[in-house]
Amino acid sequence: MGYYDDHATEVRSEKPRKQQSPILIAFISAVAGGMVVLFSIPFLANIGYLSFLDQNGSDSEAVETSAPQEGLRTVQLDVHSDITSAVDKVSDAVVGIINTRQANFFDQSGGEGTGSGVIYKKAGDKAFVVTNHHVIDQASEVEVSLTDGTRVPAKVLGSDVITDLAVLEIDGTDISTVAEFGDSKLLRVGEPAIAIGNPLGLRFSSTVTQGIISATERSIPVDLTGNGQVDWYAEVMQTDAAINPGNSGGALVNIEGQVIGINSMKIAQSSVEGIGFAIPTEIALPVIEDLERFSEVQRPQMGVGIRSLSEIASYHWQDTLKLPAEVKGGVVVTSVAPASPAERAGLQQYDVIVEIDGTAMNDGHDLRKYLYTEKQLGEEIEVTIYREGKKQTVTLQLTEQQSF
Repeated sequence: MGYYDDHATEVRSEKPRKQQSPILIAFISAVAGGMVVLFSIPFLANIGYLSFLDQNGSDSEAVETSAPQEGLRTVQLDVHSDITSAVDKVSDAVVGIINTRQANFFDQSGGEGTGSGVIYKKAGDKAFVVTNHHVIDQASEVEVSLTDGTRVPAKVLGSDVITDLAVLEIDGTDISTVAEFGDSKLLRVGEPAIAIGNPLGLRFSSTVTQGIISATERSIPVDLTGNGQVDWYAEVMQTDAAINPGNSGGALVNIEGQVIGINSMKIAQSSVEGIGFAIPTEIALPVIEDLERFSEVQRPQMGVGIRSLSEIASYHWQDTLKLPAEVKGGVVVTSVAPASPAERAGLQQYDVIVEIDGTAMNDGHDLRKYLYTEKQLGEEIEVTIYREGKKQTVTLQLTEQQSF
């Protein structure tokens, strides 16, 4: 076996004929081809055949510049798309947040942290910025970095650890762009999503990443107290638009340039890519309004400190709390605030709450979710408890939450 062109072909001829030189033939062909092209270009250019055309019906605009030769033109493309329009609309409203922590004698962990924020309102000479609670947490001083690099001092009007949101007030004299909020309830899985923020600090300010809405409803466990236990489940939406450290508090934008979410977190594991989360406007807007008006979120409260029964060593279930063996879940009252609804209703330390209004309370999250999403200030609730092994029900009236 061998290559297909290894085999010679025998040619018989009565009289050998004189053949033209291959080099001469190639030369003559090249000259002829070049002359055809040279004389064809001016004619084709004059009839517009060589003009640059928009591709795929886009909004690209051809701009004519000086021609280097007669009959030839160069062009520059001014590219517009729905994404660039959305970014142009809102990008100047996405700012940097600088959190300065001062070290003291007992705590030397001072320094400067950065995040992102969104200017959502201007009233008179003031402007208002929404960001994440964890971006400004423990700050001794907060500044806002505008898109032109100007830094202005910010006042923290209020902050909410549960929803991870905070509202700042700044001088609005030089503010000209305010973000418009969209309705996150109208979002569909698969529609475009654009994240704008300052990943890795102000060095990469106004970074834009593109993705889609991966899911409109996700419930993510959150440890609010740092004890390793789940205290709350954040209701967020999922996107694959890149969200990196420093993006927190920035905007997640729809194709219309409307803010549909406040970027909050991502799953930081080496095996995970493209899973980021944002607080939808449906949840964020009521919180923002409360923080701006009252400096806190107006939530109903019972006036008790609590721990989930699952956090208590099992031998205390019978020895200390004297619970029946069939009780497997509940919320232990660890303290009762003076003059609180709980004290007026007669609740005591070591009472175990198992139901509210007939709804089972298996842990602290169940209790908080029920109060914060199902009840209003001033409403009465029926609380079923176990005390010294005996089941009983008390009625209390909810008042405003004083602290978490």
